[in-house]
Amino acid sequence: MLILKILIIFMIISSIAAIEMKDLLSAVISIGATGLGLSVCFLLLKAPDLAIVQLVVEILVLIILIRGTVDRDGVHYERREVLPYIVVSIFIIVFLICAYYLVNELPRIGYPIMKISKLYLSESFQKIGAPNVVVSILLNYRVYDTLAAATIFFTSVIGVLTIMRKVGKKK
Repeated sequence: MLILKILIIFMIISSIAAIEMKDLLSAVISIGATGLGLSVCFLLLKAPDLAIVQLVVEILVLIILIRGTVDRDGVHYERREVLPYIVVSIFIIVFLICAYYLVNELPRIGYPIMKISKLYLSESFQKIGAPNVVVSILLNYRVYDTLAAATIFFTSVIGVLTIMRKVGKKK
């Protein structure tokens, strides 16, 4: 758990740095470091599905935010003609290969998969004894998902506040 505590301190420091930095691009990169730390935390908490979702969302948000801040900063970067096309092509090929294998792993439409829901319905009520099944399922099995969703929401709010802030804007 020492690693988890170190990662949490790292995420707090990088979030504060994102808020305090004058340069928007550096602030976006700091937010990306926070998201990467969060993804590793999810991995250490044995929630690999959340780690993957966090990583994918973080990469997409970073691409959008970097693209938005580069134009807003007024800094003109030299364009390289060949490298972006190669990187985008590799990304699309890898994405399509992963999507192909993931779609093949999905159950067919109409094929009932009730293993997990049967377990939830039969054991969650006995474990917690709550009169409401939804609350018992939420408290027994879905707490980390809810925590992760709230964390992702607040991280996105910090990102929006970082972009929309008035300190550090050039006029």
